[in-house]
Amino acid sequence: MAPEVQVTKASNLQTSTGQTAGMIRQGAIVDQSDHICASAKPHTSSAVHHHGEQDTIVYALRGHGTVVSEGGKKRQELAPGDFALIPAWAEHQEVNDGAEEVTWIITRSGRAPVVENLDDRRASK
Repeated sequence: MAPEVQVTKASNLQTSTGQTAGMIRQGAIVDQSDHICASAKPHTSSAVHHHGEQDTIVYALRGHGTVVSEGGKKRQELAPGDFALIPAWAEHQEVNDGAEEVTWIITRSGRAPVVENLDDRRASK
């Protein structure tokens, strides 16, 4: 039997995935595949965190956000249409310094997302 096509309506996105302050992670296809969507409200940031052994690919859909890494020393802006690769175990933080909401489409190398917050450190400050 061929596998079924799976559709998740926007009204059914899950917020039960791993969360950090300043980020709203919405699971679209959790435990069926490894795709999720994340948004960040204006002037917010996540805690410093990593995703364990999962590589993360980010596609910037809307707004201008920043990935902060290397203990706050490296800041890389993502504009709509940009991609980023966050390797497994890489400590990082998502930051939205702007006045508009940021939306990223995120794919991880596992079926269920891993988010390991690191003592709520804020590298961007």
